[in-house]
Amino acid sequence: MKKLALLALSALPFASAQAAPSAPPPKPKLIVAISIDQFSADLFSEYRQYYTGGLKKLTEGAVFPSGYQSHAATETCPGHSTILTGSHPAKTGIIANNWIDQKAARADKSIYCSEDETVPGSSSDKYTVSPVHLKMPTLGDRMKDANPASRVVSVAGKDRAAIMMGGHKADEMWWWDGKRYVSFAGRAEPAAVAAVNARVTALLTKAEPTAPLPAICQSRVQAVAYGSKGKTTGGPIAPRAAGDTNMFRTTPDFDTATLDIASGLISSMKLGSGSATDVIDIGLSATDYVGHRFGTEGPESCAQVLTVDRILGSFFAKLEASKIPFVVVLTADHGGHDLPERNDIRGLPMAERADGTTAPKAVDKALAEQLKLSGLVMTGDGPFGDFYVGNDVPAADKPIVLAAAKKKLSADPQVAAVFTADDLVNHIPSSLPVSEWSLLDRAAASYDSARSGDLIVLLKPYVVPITSPDAGYVATHGSPWDYDRRVPILFWWPGAHGFEQPNPVETVDILPTLAALIGLKIVAPDIDGRCLDLDATTGDSCK
Repeated sequence: MKKLALLALSALPFASAQAAPSAPPPKPKLIVAISIDQFSADLFSEYRQYYTGGLKKLTEGAVFPSGYQSHAATETCPGHSTILTGSHPAKTGIIANNWIDQKAARADKSIYCSEDETVPGSSSDKYTVSPVHLKMPTLGDRMKDANPASRVVSVAGKDRAAIMMGGHKADEMWWWDGKRYVSFAGRAEPAAVAAVNARVTALLTKAEPTAPLPAICQSRVQAVAYGSKGKTTGGPIAPRAAGDTNMFRTTPDFDTATLDIASGLISSMKLGSGSATDVIDIGLSATDYVGHRFGTEGPESCAQVLTVDRILGSFFAKLEASKIPFVVVLTADHGGHDLPERNDIRGLPMAERADGTTAPKAVDKALAEQLKLSGLVMTGDGPFGDFYVGNDVPAADKPIVLAAAKKKLSADPQVAAVFTADDLVNHIPSSLPVSEWSLLDRAAASYDSARSGDLIVLLKPYVVPITSPDAGYVATHGSPWDYDRRVPILFWWPGAHGFEQPNPVETVDILPTLAALIGLKIVAPDIDGRCLDLDATTGDSCK
């Protein structure tokens, strides 16, 4: 495996901040892997000067401000699948949050990334959570294969975050199902989970006033109109009504609950105190819901980022008090961008909403009329990403449909590129830094021949694929552009001396870096990532 030589942390993890480096970092007994959903590199840097809590502490470790989710399909499930497998979605098999399987033995052909669609009576909306679609082992899976005494715990606000980081062999895995934190059928509810569920249930029975905005967020209060119903975003933030579980996901209480479960399981399971190294994966999801519902550049997002900084500070303080040798890595599953209406006000007049012409139903109708075909001609999950030729199309007509579809979509003024399966299967991976990858490189990193579409459609920069925001979401992610690809990657442990590496690295580099730190040998299947050297004294931490 090729090693990326870096300047590195300049102190022993558990030495005082004044001590000179004299030895490599000791092997941690607990790995804490945190993903903040939709925490772009832009968002991280925008508020960096204001951090005083956990994010401030992380900036005192190894800071990689230009981490990349390298692939084009920058959604929650693919992004989380890269963090602890060391592999791009092309290898993990998690090409999107949802894909189409026309051979699925049910009426609903849409497949959710974290479901088992073979369960009778299931659908992509009413599903049984499962890691069955994840093709690569996670760090926890590899640790348990090497030493069954290792414990693996995964806790998240979304099932797909918990699954994709926790993998196939987690001892405990808990996620929010819209009403409470749950796990696989038959799992006993630990006291730490039961306590948080009881607290959240009580909290949801009453209306919750909105916390006052931090002073630095006041300047971001600006009502921005969107949609056709006179709605605005940009504050002041409305209080949460009793029983509103959707708005609960945008409040500080959501991430606090996730961290409290994680902290409780660390304590009750005595993680980091056994004979083997343990790992806990934590998915903080509120930042994503805030970004979708309010956009990324308003007072709501400002308050959320500062809240994450504060609650992570409390969480890390508990970890340090435990005296367990631990290491933290924090990153994100993808970035995000603001709603086009505010972008237009603030200097991006090219920002716009998708006009609906690339919606699969619209493409299907146009092709059926053009080619005089009946039945399903083209299908897909949304106005970008994977498009599939319908099973109703005769085999002899499929090349004709593909050619017509590519021509039509390529001519659309909102489309940046259209790639066929042949383009992607025959693609030779780039040797350039990930920041310089072509659109084809990015799309190929997301391509799985068994699941991906016959065509991959990429929209132009700042085209938001939410045609109408009236339903609730005003902004999103999923594009191949750097505002959705760039995320921070931060390593820290008590006593670490900070350094910053501005050159591009990838989230797939996290697994081999952590594996080297605990002496875990990576065996087949091969991964895409490379080790980031965290030892300034010898430069040997990746060996």
